Amino acid sequence: MDPDEVIRIVAVDDHPAVLAGVTVWCAAADPPIELVAAGADPAVAWAEPGRNASVVVLDLQLGGALPAFAELQRFVDAGRQVVVYSMREDSRTALICLEVGAFTYLTKAEGHIHLVAAIHAAAARRPYVSPSLAGALGTDTRKSRPTLTPRERDVMLLWFHCESKDMVAKKLGLSARTVAGYIDRVRIKYANAGRVAPTKAALVARAIQDGLISLEDL
Repeated sequence: MDPDEVIRIVAVDDHPAVLAGVTVWCAAADPPIELVAAGADPAVAWAEPGRNASVVVLDLQLGGALPAFAELQRFVDAGRQVVVYSMREDSRTALICLEVGAFTYLTKAEGHIHLVAAIHAAAARRPYVSPSLAGALGTDTRKSRPTLTPRERDVMLLWFHCESKDMVAKKLGLSARTVAGYIDRVRIKYANAGRVAPTKAALVARAIQDGLISLEDL
């Protein structure tokens, strides 16, 4: 995206203090972030002006006893970029959110620096791993690692550093369709291993878990 373009977000959270904090943090962000809508009801993200926001900041509890995984799934299915911002600090919840398709996961204890950075990354489709998410990935004990060909691995890793598959194609001298085919095959292999990776963020998480890339490489 254009570095001078204002990032527009919608925040879904039932804590007024959190929404007030997000408003202040966004106003002070550089590049600028505009909070166009906020509220406790996910409907705020489906009505104007929230429906056109490029990033959804989503609390998982929303006043209920159970995490709002269904709401997260609905946003993901609609192609929304979702930054989960939650009080829950357990690794299992973070990993479930990634598998559903969240862009990234942060705990509210991580504060404004990581939230603003995650929003910027989500708007630019650039991977972002917070300390809490890194901890969750580090404690994931699942070992079913698919076997990737050298070309699949190279295409995947280059894609992590590019904004689009078209850019990967230009760098490697391939067609965008060929690049997409490599990425699709990687996703199929992970799905067959029981570790689905429906989004770029989830695939980054898998690569970190399997030692194909480190946090320092992102």
